[in-house]
Amino acid sequence: MAGRNPHAGHDDPHAGQEVVTAGPDLDDADAAVVFVHGRGATAQSILQMAGEFDAEGVAYLAPQARGRTWYPNSFMAPIEDNEPSLSSALNWLGDLRERIEEAGVPAEKTMFVGFSQGACLSSEFVARNARKYGGLAALSGGVIGPDGTPRDYDGSLDGTPVFLGCSDSDPHIPLERVHETRDVFEDLDGDVEERIYEGMGHGVNRDETEYVTEMVESLTADD
Repeated sequence: MAGRNPHAGHDDPHAGQEVVTAGPDLDDADAAVVFVHGRGATAQSILQMAGEFDAEGVAYLAPQARGRTWYPNSFMAPIEDNEPSLSSALNWLGDLRERIEEAGVPAEKTMFVGFSQGACLSSEFVARNARKYGGLAALSGGVIGPDGTPRDYDGSLDGTPVFLGCSDSDPHIPLERVHETRDVFEDLDGDVEERIYEGMGHGVNRDETEYVTEMVESLTADD
C-alpha cells in the first residue's frame, strides 16, 4: 500500500512524494509507526527495521523525501537556510499524522522513529506539535537549528516515551545537541531515556533496536 502527499506547489518540494507501508492497512490497525529515513536513504530502507518487530495490529508507514533529503544543509544551519524544504517536510509529517488519525488510530497510539536527518526531523516535529504520542525514537539526531535557537515550544507530551540514542563521537550529531534535545523533551513532559554509546560513530546498534522494539510492542500492550 502506498499513498502520496496531496499538496503541490513550488514552495512544497515534498508534495506528491510516496509513503511506503507495511503491516495491516491503517483502517485495520490498532497502532501506527512512522519511520523517517536519513539523508541519502529511502523509505524502503528504513522500513526494513519493521522486520525486527513482532507486534500485532501495528501499521508501518515511511514517507519518502524528494531527492532523498528532507532539507539541504546541516540541521545545525540557520533555519532559513533549510527552507522551504524543512517546512515542507514538517507539514508532510503533519499531513501523515492526520491521515493516521482519520483512519482511527489516535496520536497516543502513533510512534515516530527516525534515524540521522530523519531523527532530527522527527524530533523537531514532535517538539513543535507536542501532545501525547505513542512514542518517539530519535536515533542519532536532535532538534533543529543553530546553537542558541530559542526552544520555546508549546504544549505537553503528557508522558510520551522518548528514546534518544547516539554515539559520544558522532561526526554529524554533537553530543551537546543530544543533551539539549533531552532537556527540550523533559521540559515538554516527555518520559525521556537518553543512551550515549562510546565510540559508536554514526549508526544504529542492537541495544537501540531492542529498546525501540519494546516501545513498539508497548503500543498495543493494553489492547
